[in-house]
Amino acid sequence: MPAPELRPATVADLDTVLAFWQLAAEDAHRPADSAAAVSALVARDPEALILAVDAATGELVGTVIAGWDGWRCHLYRLAVHPGRRRAGIGRLLVDAAEARFRTLGGTRADAMVLDENDLAHHAWRSGGYAPQAEWSRWVKPL
Repeated sequence: MPAPELRPATVADLDTVLAFWQLAAEDAHRPADSAAAVSALVARDPEALILAVDAATGELVGTVIAGWDGWRCHLYRLAVHPGRRRAGIGRLLVDAAEARFRTLGGTRADAMVLDENDLAHHAWRSGGYAPQAEWSRWVKPL
């Protein structure tokens, strides 16, 4: 199967992305996704939400958010269609995110990974990522 095409999301993709995350993304322990939030992301940073799209069918098969705040590089919502996992799509998305960060001047990326998501742990480790024992994420709902 040929590699999917990678491209930034547009406002026209929002409903498709939200439906895709319902199918392919881990949603435990996080606020619900909304069209308003994803729209704000695309408006603020049009290159941040990277999509993997099957070139033959146009089907969305993967996503990653490559967030850059001008100082740090953050990876969120790495998701691959359940029927297309273990085919290198996640790696393509992370490689694209890392290339974006390098272009922007980033020097280190971090990834948000749920402690209980063992499948994701394997994927991130194979890409060279590791938990950082010295830090914990502290959150406050707004």
